[in-house]
Parts: sequence; C-alpha cells; structure tokens
Amino acid sequence: MRIDLHVHTTISDSSLSTKEMLLLAKERGLTHVAITNHDTVVGLKEAMEFGKAIGVEVIPGIEISAYDFKRQKKTHILGYHFNLEAPHIKALVDPINARRDANTKWQVEQLIKAGYNLTMDEVAQKAKDSTAWYKQHIFDVLTSKGYHRQELKPLFQKGGICDRVITYVNAEEAVKAIKADGGVAVMAHPGQSKTYDLIPDLVAVGLDGIEKYHPDHDEHDYEMIDQLTKKYQLIQTTGSDFHHTYGPNRPFGQLVMETLPFK
Repeated sequence: MRIDLHVHTTISDSSLSTKEMLLLAKERGLTHVAITNHDTVVGLKEAMEFGKAIGVEVIPGIEISAYDFKRQKKTHILGYHFNLEAPHIKALVDPINARRDANTKWQVEQLIKAGYNLTMDEVAQKAKDSTAWYKQHIFDVLTSKGYHRQELKPLFQKGGICDRVITYVNAEEAVKAIKADGGVAVMAHPGQSKTYDLIPDLVAVGLDGIEKYHPDHDEHDYEMIDQLTKKYQLIQTTGSDFHHTYGPNRPFGQLVMETLPFK
C-alpha cells in the first residue's frame, strides 16, 4: 500500500478537482488517499465512488480549522472515517465556511477599492467548485494578470488592507465532534503550527493521533511526535498536504505510509 492521508481538492482550496487529483494519485502509484478538505464533507461519497472505479481507495476525511484559545494559536484537526452524514462535524464547520466566504468577499471588495484589477465575478469563477471563497482564488485571478505573489502577500498580513481574521472553533470541540460522528481525530502538522503544548488537552477529549511526516516537519518534530505518541499511546500519520498549484510544492506520491494506522 502507498497511502497519503492529507490531500485537498477544489472543494476547498486546491487547484485540482477531485477527479483530477485521484487520477494523478493513480498515476503516481498511490493506493489510498484521504481527502481532507477544509471544514467540509461535501463530495466525499462521490469521491469514494470514483476512486473505487479507478482503483484508488478514498478515505473520507476533513481538516477542521481550529483554535487553542488558552494559548492563542491556530491549529488544524484532521478527521477520518466518520459517519458520512457527519451531523456533529457539519454543525461545527458550516459556520466557519460561511465566515470564511464572507471574509474573502470583503477582501475582494477592499482590493477593488484600492485599484487592483479584479472583479467579484472573476473570483467567483475560480471558486465555483469550492464551498467557500479562499485567498487562493484571489491570488489565482491576480497572478494571471501579472501581479506577483510576493507583492500580494503583505496585503493579507498584519496591517495590510485585507487583514481581517475569522473566528475558528475550539480545538477540543473539533476533536469531540469528530469522535461523536464515529471518526478518528488527528492533530495536523503540530510542528508547523507550534501547538505541541495543546496535545495533552486534546488527548483528554479523545485525540487519536498526530500527523508525524509532513513536508514542514523536520527531525526535531519527528522526535517530539515519537515521544508524545509513545507517552499517550497515539497513532502516527503521514500526509503531503497537497494543494497542487494553490499551495507550496508538495511531494505528492512520495511522502507516503505503507500501512493504514486505523481501520
């Protein structure tokens, strides 16, 4: 088996559709792929059917945008193999998506007011398959017109004209929702988000594992995760966090697991 447990599609913030991503996974020799779109379970049933038709097993997943309010840090919680109706998960994440969508549209309005060459319709076209508008859709429109990413990034950072954050959900509530829907809860890339301190709190409410092998992790992260998973008897997962051209260059088809850590 060759397994990637962290992959995105156009249903959230990737530039590849579900079918395109699964065909690429097949081409690169993957046998199992977990679709973990941000804050949505839309399209998972269809993805599983298409994967079965081409010989790639799709593991239903999600990446919940969460927050550690005690330490004031963003964190992401991955969920796997939950009930596809996912009533508890959807009750938690649907409002996040609504806030994200409204915020991104506000950002487009700020850019238009500042004289940038884009329209609401152009961004809507880029986001037509997604459950919400994302910053990546704005970047896609603007870079296609000659703007450079490096000149656009400061607009969204602290003090920039598009600087406005949305409220995420409590990380403990994210774990609880995944468990309530019968799923497996895993902390995503704690080395990237610097959220190791949060792990004991999440274990107390049902955390099952930690994403160990991720493109943004190094040997220090591997050692930390080995210690924590041994201490709390957690599983370890591996994922490329693949977004195709909407994210950093990820080793899709290279960073893989050989056995599933859960059933």
